[in-house]
Amino acid sequence: MSEPRTGSRAGQRARLRQQAHDPLPEAEARPDAAPRRPPVADDSGRNATLVGAGILLSRLSGLIREIVTAGFLGVGLASDAFKAALRIPNLLQNLLGEGVLSASFIPVYSRLVDTDEEEAGRTAGAVAGLLAAAVSVLVVIGMVAARPITIVLTPGFRDDPEKLDLTVSLVRIMFPGIGLLVLSAWCLAILNSHRRFFLSYVAPVLWNVAQIVVVTIVAIGGSTTTSLANALAWGVVLGGLAQLLVQLPTVRSLVPDLRLSLDRTLAGVRDAMSRLGPVVFGRGVVQISGYLDLVLASLLVTGAVAAGTYAQVLYLLPVSLFGMSIAASELPELSRLRPEQRAELAGRVEGGLRRVAYFVAPTAVIYVALGEPLVAALFERGEFNASDTRLVWLVLAAYALGLLASTASRLLQNSLYALDDPRTPARIALVRVVTSSLVALSVMFLFDQLVLVGTSIQLETDATDSAAFLHLGAVGIALGSAVGAWVELVLLRLALRWRIGSVSLGGGSLATVVTAALAGAAVGRLVDLAVGGLPTILAAAASIGTAGLVYLAFAQARGLPLRAMLGR
Repeated sequence: MSEPRTGSRAGQRARLRQQAHDPLPEAEARPDAAPRRPPVADDSGRNATLVGAGILLSRLSGLIREIVTAGFLGVGLASDAFKAALRIPNLLQNLLGEGVLSASFIPVYSRLVDTDEEEAGRTAGAVAGLLAAAVSVLVVIGMVAARPITIVLTPGFRDDPEKLDLTVSLVRIMFPGIGLLVLSAWCLAILNSHRRFFLSYVAPVLWNVAQIVVVTIVAIGGSTTTSLANALAWGVVLGGLAQLLVQLPTVRSLVPDLRLSLDRTLAGVRDAMSRLGPVVFGRGVVQISGYLDLVLASLLVTGAVAAGTYAQVLYLLPVSLFGMSIAASELPELSRLRPEQRAELAGRVEGGLRRVAYFVAPTAVIYVALGEPLVAALFERGEFNASDTRLVWLVLAAYALGLLASTASRLLQNSLYALDDPRTPARIALVRVVTSSLVALSVMFLFDQLVLVGTSIQLETDATDSAAFLHLGAVGIALGSAVGAWVELVLLRLALRWRIGSVSLGGGSLATVVTAALAGAAVGRLVDLAVGGLPTILAAAASIGTAGLVYLAFAQARGLPLRAMLGR
């Protein structure tokens, strides 16, 4: 086989990949190089599978929770109030929870675990104490100021006093529960740094189960949608407590000398806190985007908030299951590498992007082509009717256009965090938010002039009694999100290119997985037309199952076996 040309881009990338498999990078092979810790076996695929398994169980339980919620609340006032109320205190979790602690604490703590376990324990205790103090203050503020916060984040609710009052009441109930989830995220950071991935990601099953159990018990006794929404809110609190308690014993066994403190003088604490500002800003910008979506949806007709939330349940499933699992399993390992190990860094990132594309590309295509039978099978029962199904599917299809970009961006963000650069992802996140909001504002009111009449879409002016039909404004918000996701991905790739070299989207396999996904969706669509008379669950299983099998067979034939993508 001929050697690649050294001056070509292909030749450079080939050398990088080959160097990534060498026992020692060239810089470390010199006699005067610093001693190197024995390499850890590359378990990235296995670790990602453990994370993915935990997330899968968590998301499946979350999906069951949403199915139960849809059956009890439908798409109406109580559903809008509960969905909005859950999003409002969630700001606390998203600003101080899993993503922030992973980006600011794991890189610091992972290195300490390998070099100084005693210092690692002191740092973990100080971070836990400072986090608990901050969360306590913010929870009290959130409960006291629940009404003005709700009015700011859901301005459209002011025109409906009943909806506003219910939302405020639910926010006050749920704030302590969300605070417990923030402390649970500290446990996750400790466990992941010690390469214990499954427990931390399966723990949210308890959060979902608590809500299901509480609302079901209340429903059995016969209740209004308002009382059911209150029951779900108390389930949030109980679930947050259960999620924290189930992780603490393992954390204590890994850090036996753990002592809570408020010591900010420790080097590890100072290092983590120096990263915290940029990471919080970046996460805050992303959350602002989500809350801007909530603000915009509250300005649309009733049902827009709930429809967008139901669609996001399915949209976020692959983001969490594949993007988060791969990014989370790679972050501790990337953090242990030094910046000069460019070849190994690039190899790990491309391997992760390949796995992301393998699983996410077919999911996005299925959401667009077969989303309607999927939504019908999951949600269409009780108060949730066929028109609701079509609306949620259209919103989901719009979100799916940016699914691959959103998922791949998780890994690229973590790569920059591991390279001690938390500021660049924050700046890029700001660009994403601005882009998403501008696009959403430019199209959502146009889409809101379209209404669903049965299974057809008509202009509001052409529909009889259009107020009785569902409007499509939420689709415009989802399209804005998709455009912003792709802008973010492009900018992250450019930023990473300056540090470790170019990394290809899909790790060089994007064309193959997209072609295989389209082939699978086409066959699945034909099956869906053929089994239209079956019950919705069976029809969805037949069409989506066939699409998945065709995709796996096509990918296998093109050299991308499922076993390899799972790291086995």
